Amino acid sequence: MDWGQILTQIFSQGFGTQAVVFALAGIGLNIHFGYTGLLNFGQVGFMAAGAYGVGMAVFWLEWNFWFGILLGIAYCLGLALLLGVPTLRLRADYLGITTIAASEAIRLFVRWRGNRERTGASEGINDFADPFYANNIFTRPGSQSYKFLFFEYRADDLWVMLIGWTVVALCVLVTWQLMRSPWGRVLKAIREDEDAVRALGKNALSYKLQALALGGVIGGLGGMLQVIDKQSVQPDTFNPVITFMIWTVIIVGGVGRVWSPVIGAIIFWALISGLEVFLRELLQTGAGDEFEQFLNLNVSNVSQVKFMAFGLGLMLLMRFRPQGIFGSREEMALDDR
Repeated sequence: MDWGQILTQIFSQGFGTQAVVFALAGIGLNIHFGYTGLLNFGQVGFMAAGAYGVGMAVFWLEWNFWFGILLGIAYCLGLALLLGVPTLRLRADYLGITTIAASEAIRLFVRWRGNRERTGASEGINDFADPFYANNIFTRPGSQSYKFLFFEYRADDLWVMLIGWTVVALCVLVTWQLMRSPWGRVLKAIREDEDAVRALGKNALSYKLQALALGGVIGGLGGMLQVIDKQSVQPDTFNPVITFMIWTVIIVGGVGRVWSPVIGAIIFWALISGLEVFLRELLQTGAGDEFEQFLNLNVSNVSQVKFMAFGLGLMLLMRFRPQGIFGSREEMALDDR
């Protein structure tokens, strides 16, 4: 068993681009649920709005890439208004149903063949982020990759990771400052007892709409980074399963903590990647034949088994520490009236 390969995969993926994307999406979802009590099952819709804002600006409108970033943010704000005004008066469970339906409607709309000229339909949008990589500070003549101890990264990957973790740090800082402000305290009060907030003269709907917009924009930044990394915007990338993976991230880290989505994203991708490499190494060495027979493990179902193992670990976490690793039980309370 090559433990060096397993550990390399754990650390490289735990701090890689996917961890950055899920950290941003998790920070946004944490503002929705952890601080405001909004049961949002459509965070992937905000990611898609940000991603297609950038892609469509270059592909359809033929704008500069950097204006596409602003268009992606504008799409996220528009989606928050369109989704929030009619739904934020609903109870938690109805809000969850509405948001997941809206996110799936977005995916099907951009995938529709009639939108080929605007969104690329099922083929998506490709090779639109060249201006982003043109500013890569890691690109130098004769060297397109860098080695750090046991890790080796391409110059483009390092550039995406540098920008991505910088954006994550800024979003954590902004969230920390906002949640310490009177505005953040109103959000927490809405989570605990919305009727009491209204009785004090606060416009709860307005505050919830602001929280939905802020968390949606941060989630949209995650969607932008994901498609910039791949140089491709594909509609099926933004399926509802992604939202529930983001929920897993904030559950593992603990809701209502500023930095817990970041830790949750690192843990999630480190374990998922490490489990896959471990199971493949187990198959190659034959060290766990009885274990392989028990799980019916083979090369074709390694991906399924790794999620089963992670799911078992999540069940145990929810049984013995439902507030997550760094959360508190008080932050898990949700008024679903």
